[in-house]
Parts: sequence; structure tokens; C-alpha cells
Amino acid sequence: MPETRETESLPHDGPLHEDVNRLGTLVGLMLAEQGGEAFYQRVESVRQAAIRRRREGNSVVALADTLAGLQADDAEALARAFASYFQAVNIAERVHRIRRRREYQRDGTFPQPESLLDVLTHLKEQGVNADELLEWLDRLRVEPVFTAHPTEAVRRSLLEKEQAIVRALVDNFDPTRTPQERHEDDDRIYMALSSGWQTAEASPVSPTVQDEHHHVGFYLANPIYRIVPALYESLAQALKTIYDVAVPLPQLLSFATWVGGDMDGNPNVGAATIGASLATQRAHVLEHYVEDISTLARLLSQTDQRVHVDEALSQRLADYRQRFPKAAASIRPRHADMPYRCLLTLMGARLRATEDDVHLEGYTSVDELQDDLEIIARSLVDHHGVHAGAYAVKRLIRRVRTFGFHLARLDVRQDSRVHDEALSALFSDPDWLSRDVADRVERLQPFASGERAFAMSGDANAKTLHDVFATLHDARTRYGTDAIGLYIISMARSAADVLAVLALARYGGLGHSPQADQEANAESVVPLDIAPLFETVDDLKNAPATLRALLDDPLYRQHLSARGNRQWVMLGYSDSGKDAGTLASRWGLQRAQVELLELAQAAGIRLAFFHGRGGSASRGGARITPALMSSPRGSVAGVLRVTEQGEVIHRKYGIRALALRNLEQTVGAVLRASLRPRETEQREEQWVQMMEQLSVNSRKAYRQLVDREHFVDYFRTATPIDVIERMTLGSRPASRRSMRGVQDLRAIPWVFAWTQCRSIITGWYGLGSALEYGVAEFGEDALGEMARDWPFFANLLDDVEMVLAKCDLDIAEAFSKLAGPLHEPFFALIRGEFERTCYWLLKLKRSDQLLQGDPRLALSIRLRNPYVDPMSLLQVDLLRRWRDGGATDDSLLAALVACVNGVSQGLQNTG
Repeated sequence: MPETRETESLPHDGPLHEDVNRLGTLVGLMLAEQGGEAFYQRVESVRQAAIRRRREGNSVVALADTLAGLQADDAEALARAFASYFQAVNIAERVHRIRRRREYQRDGTFPQPESLLDVLTHLKEQGVNADELLEWLDRLRVEPVFTAHPTEAVRRSLLEKEQAIVRALVDNFDPTRTPQERHEDDDRIYMALSSGWQTAEASPVSPTVQDEHHHVGFYLANPIYRIVPALYESLAQALKTIYDVAVPLPQLLSFATWVGGDMDGNPNVGAATIGASLATQRAHVLEHYVEDISTLARLLSQTDQRVHVDEALSQRLADYRQRFPKAAASIRPRHADMPYRCLLTLMGARLRATEDDVHLEGYTSVDELQDDLEIIARSLVDHHGVHAGAYAVKRLIRRVRTFGFHLARLDVRQDSRVHDEALSALFSDPDWLSRDVADRVERLQPFASGERAFAMSGDANAKTLHDVFATLHDARTRYGTDAIGLYIISMARSAADVLAVLALARYGGLGHSPQADQEANAESVVPLDIAPLFETVDDLKNAPATLRALLDDPLYRQHLSARGNRQWVMLGYSDSGKDAGTLASRWGLQRAQVELLELAQAAGIRLAFFHGRGGSASRGGARITPALMSSPRGSVAGVLRVTEQGEVIHRKYGIRALALRNLEQTVGAVLRASLRPRETEQREEQWVQMMEQLSVNSRKAYRQLVDREHFVDYFRTATPIDVIERMTLGSRPASRRSMRGVQDLRAIPWVFAWTQCRSIITGWYGLGSALEYGVAEFGEDALGEMARDWPFFANLLDDVEMVLAKCDLDIAEAFSKLAGPLHEPFFALIRGEFERTCYWLLKLKRSDQLLQGDPRLALSIRLRNPYVDPMSLLQVDLLRRWRDGGATDDSLLAALVACVNGVSQGLQNTG
């Protein structure tokens, strides 16, 4: 595909263009070899037609006609061919980010924007001194949370092939590489592309929870595990460069996961998956430690004739020889004069024993392993070993501090209604769910405190929750207290929902010692951080009242005191967006944070937010620095806990260098938002009042669409939701209950479906009506000033602008026509609101075209569109034929799935 591809590019993009052409050439050769020359020529013909359609502004009809009626196998192959191109472009762009990072580091004139060096430079210019910075570093805590929502399902084998392509392109950075070596690089790339073509993108079998765990584990135990020490080294270097400070850095970073613990709406998750996930994570991290210890043993070959070692190390070695005689006997005699190697060999044996929970020789806690490593590090430093291995030992210490024996903390989540159904059985009260909050709180208190205990019940829900909390109790003992993260309550609406968890936790034995008598148990505390999740706009609006009632409860305040007087609150971006549209959702989230912070401050507790963001802007996906800098003052306060899911995990963490860059940007953004949040703005009080009215009008317009009669029927026919529901993407159902309305559909397939049909109404619908109202009510100048000077509003418009730029209403219309008589009334509303939104957004931003201020993103979208278009139009034709046949033709379904996967890769933001 090389010669006729457009060559539009920006400064510094020459090497990127070369990589795209190089990969495009290899993709073309691969397609010709695998599919035949005629197949390759068909791909080229469609590609050229798509480019002409975009360049000349032609209707989609002619392009659609060339794609109509293809045999299912041919259609699938064509879609996969275009997807192969997107894979190549995506890889090339990621590699180019690595190249640009190196160019900044090599040049040294200016730090890379949003790097730690850049952030610390700006903080110093803003008056932050070293003491203030170090004080905040002690409070800093960043915890990405990986969730099982794979809207971009990538097999591990394909991830490994992608990494092989990345390595080959990165190797080419070396200007001394010979023609023969470059040819070998091409061979490696060609092999990865060819074997990838011969591999199905996803298994035909729906993934189990364990499969999802292995998928997330690929990122945690590979790129992330490796780059964590480098993050601290980068921060230490920036501190030295900017502040001339060299101090031991506190623990800033940890990781968590929902895989195996997210029970909400997923009957496949429960006590068994919680236990299995924790065991698997433990096995993964221990495996890495054993490997690293073995590497250190080979590295630290110092002999006792050449160097001395600390007495503490000699004593530890003697102690281990006595405690582990079998392992000591396995040490080769020729290594007996290598004290470090001998101790590390015994530590490796002890680590292997740790994999067996009942093995008495294993480490009982991660602190014991860390102590061994610190003894080695101190001895090396004391005996001229700073540059003879201490650096490598300290890197492993940093990993041990970060990952412990658990790799990532496991969160647990369940819907409040499930808790209530179990409590109804435990109280033998069929009216429990209908009782008012005050009544439920009063009846729950003695069980939440431990003064009374529920009798064991045979009810299925009660038994399931008993087993869950019993497993959490066992996990704290087996894997350490850091192994368990938050317990999250979906659809939390009252203080009773939180007390319910305390009562059920005690029912399962969490907080109850089997040896303790009833009185001692009453004084114990449930060792669990409970986070209510406020999801809908109405729940966000009522969140302060819920938290106030909770903090007014003496029993809960006692629990909170035992947890360090820090209350976690999770904010749901996905369901609030599905419930009320983007503007109302974003404003509801902003307003809730302000009010909750004021309430927490008055109550004398610390409030920490857990942001449930998705991959797309429709579900809260955003660039981290503008998102945090536009958040309410004081809402960050050194802590960021945020979900990472779907294609975002792959994009952020799939390549080591980019994983490091992402974590640096995240830590830097938290530092900036904490130390120097945006200044107080006198006009903000007026803007808040204006935004309240804009939010009401935006929500009204959005609800008028989704509440319109037959909207659900329109949604199910004008989008490929029925295909998405059949795809083997995740272990849980696409909807929470039988689908009576959009409220019962999960936010991920909701956004995914609208993205596939290219209208992406989830990211903008209702905004145009709100802006039009705002201009009429407040004036264009007033709204323009707010768009220019208020970071919250400016960031919102930037995010919506990106979504609008990815839309194609002509292709969306082709999908809409699949709805038959429902097409005209609904699509007229969608097109009208789209045009209204574009018009007013551009007017307020004083722009002539979308993404005028972000030429790189504009170019990326513009160059991708001609390759996404054929897959979208092909999908329309296939969808019509598949449905006409009763949705039973598996070959057509396979072709449709290929189209969905291809469009996902092309647009990069899905669900």
C-alpha cells in the first residue's frame, strides 16, 4: 500500500512517515501473499475510492455500492486487511512517541512537556520550594485500577507480536544499523504481521474471569513491573536537577484491579474468583522475584577474598544455612566464597517455598524479603559496591515495595440491591427493600457494630456474600493487608447501603476473630475501606446528603476513625453520562466533588475520590493533566485513584517506554494539581450559576431523545448493538437486567454501539441545545469568556470537540436507515443537534474548523478516516443481510466482528 498513500505530515514527523510507509509496504506484501494478488488489488481499489470520496466530498453511496453484496469470507478478509493497516499506523505512532521522548532527552534544551523535569521546573517558577515539594511527596499516592471491560479484545499472542514489531522499529533508531540488520528487522516485522493475519483476533469462546485476569496480568507483570523503578529514578533525577536535592523517595505508586472482584451484574464473579485472582497474582509476582533474585545472584559474584561484607549479612547467611539446609547443600562448592550469591540463592529457595502457602520455610510477609534485600544493599554500599550491584538491588527493593506479595490490590464491587436482598433473607423480612432509610439504619446498627450476629441462612444471596467476606478475611491473612483494596457499593443511595456492608462483613467473619468471644468481637473493627459509588446524575446530586447522614452516625464514625479518618467516594462517569448526557454528567460530577469536599472539611475527615473513568470521552476518558487542573480545588490533594480499562490499558501500558511516560505524566499532573491548583476566580460564582442552567437544558434535550417513544427500538436497529452483544469480549452480560430501556444497558456497550455507527451521540448530544440556550440567555460574549477562562468549561469543550471530529454523520445516516420508518424522525433530531453543537462550539472557541488548535490530532483523524469508512459501510451492508436472515448466519457474524474490531482500531476510542 505504499506509493499512493497521502504524505501529509507535521514538523518532526518525517521518521513517523517513514515508519508508516515501511509498515504499509510490508502489510501490502503480506496481504498479497496471504490473500493473493487479486485480493490485494481489491483492497487498494477500495482504499483509493475512500480517499477520493473524502478528498472530493462525494456521497457515501458510490463507495457503499462497491462494498455491497460481498461474500462473507471476502468481506471479513477485506475488513481485516484495513484493520491490519490500522495496527501498523497505531504501532508507528506509539513508536514515534518513544522517538520524540528520546529527542527531547538527547537535545536537553527544553524538557519534554508534562515530563517530571518540566513539572518541577514550573513548580519552582511558581514559588514551590524543596521543603514544600518533599512534604507533598510524602502524601502523594497514585493508584491506577485495571478493570475487566475489554472493549478492545486483544489476544495475548497478538500483543506479543505487536511488541516484536515495536522492538524492530525501535532498533532502527540506531543510525549505525547495517543494511543486513535492517533487512532482518523487516523479516521480524513481516513474520509478526503474517502470523498475526493467520490468528483470529479473539477466541470464539467467551473469556472467563481467569482469562480476563491473564489479560490484565500481561500489563501488570510485564511492562509495568519492569518500569516502576525507572519512574522513581526519573523523579530523583528531576529533584536533583531542579532543586539540588537527593533524598530517599517515599512510596508514591501502587496498582489495583477489579478482575475477579467485580461482582456487580456478573454472576461469574464471587468468592472463588476472588481467591483465584489473588492466588494467581501472588504466583505472578513471586515468579518475577525468583527470576530477579537469580539474576542478582549471578551479578553479585563478589568473593570474600576481595571484599568484606557487613556483619548483618554474614549473620543472615549463617542463619539461612541452618534454617534451609537442603537449599544450602545445593550451593556449588565453587560458589562458597561468594557471600552475596550464597545468600541470594537461599533467598530464591525461600521464595519458591513461599509459593506454597503451607510451606514453613517460606517468607511469612513481604517485609521479610525486603529486609533481606536491604541488608544486601547496605553491605554493598558500605564496601565500595555502589557501582558493583547496589543499583540493581535497590531496583528490586522498589519493585517489592510496590507489588508486595499481591502484585495489585483487589477491589470488590457489588450492587446495593444484592446486599438488600441478602439482608431481607437474614432479617426474614420480605418488606426490607421497601422500608425507609431510617428504619433500615436502626435495624442494621447492632449487626454492623458486632453487638448482634445474624444466624446462618440458606438463602443463595446471603450464602454468596458470606463466602465473599470469609474469603476476604482469609486473604488478609494469606496475602497481607495490602492485598485487598476498596469495597465499592454500586448504586449507593443512603447511609443504610454502607452500614449494610459492615453488617454483612461481620456475617462473613471479616472483623471477627474465631478465637474472640462475643464481647471482644463487639469491640473489633471491620478492616475494610468502603466506597459508595455515585453513578447517576441524581445520585451525584444527593451524594452530599448521603455522606452527611453517614458521618452523623456514631457507629460509622468509629469505623472511619479506625481507617485513618479517610472516606473514599467513587464517582461514576459512565452511567451518569448515559443517564443525562455529557454536559450534565460532567457538571454533576464537578458539583458533587465541591459539595462533598466542603462537607468532609466541616466534619474533620479526609475525602479521597476514586474516579471511575472509561476509555472514551463519553465515559470520562480524558488527558490527565487538563482533567486534573480543571478539577475542583482541593479534590486531588496528592491522591489519584482512577480506573484504566479497554483499549486505554493497551494504549498506555502496552509498551514499556510509553508506560513510563504515562506514569510520569500522571505523577506530574497530581503534583501540579495538588501544590499549585488553579487560582481562585471571582467570576466563577457567576459561571456556576450559568452552568447550572446549561446543565438543566442539556439534560432536557438529551432525555427528550432517549425517552422518546420507540427510541430503544431505534437504538437496537440503527447501531450494531446486537453484534456487540454476541461478541466474546467479556465475562459479564451486556445488560444488568432484561432490557426495558437504556437504563438497563451497561454504559460500555451503549457507548461502543454509538461509536461504531460513527454518530457517537454519547459524547455530545444535548450540548448544542444548551449552548444555544446559553447564548440567548447570557449572550455569546459571556459564554465565550467562560469557554476561554474557565478550565472546567474549556476542557469540556475540548473533549467534545475531539468526539465531534471523529463523527461522520453521512455514515451514521447509512446505519440509521437500517431502522426503517424510525430513521427519519430520530436521525433528523441527531443531525440537527450535531450541526447545532458544531456551530456553537466553533463560535465560542473562535475557530473555523474542528481541532484547529490541535493539528496533530486533526491530521491523525483526517488520515485515518478514509480507512475507517470502508469498514463502516461494509458493516452496514453486512448488518442488513445478517438481520434479514434472522441473525443466524455465523459467517456474516464473523465478518461483522472483523468490521467492529477494525473500526475500533481506527477510531482508537470505543467504549
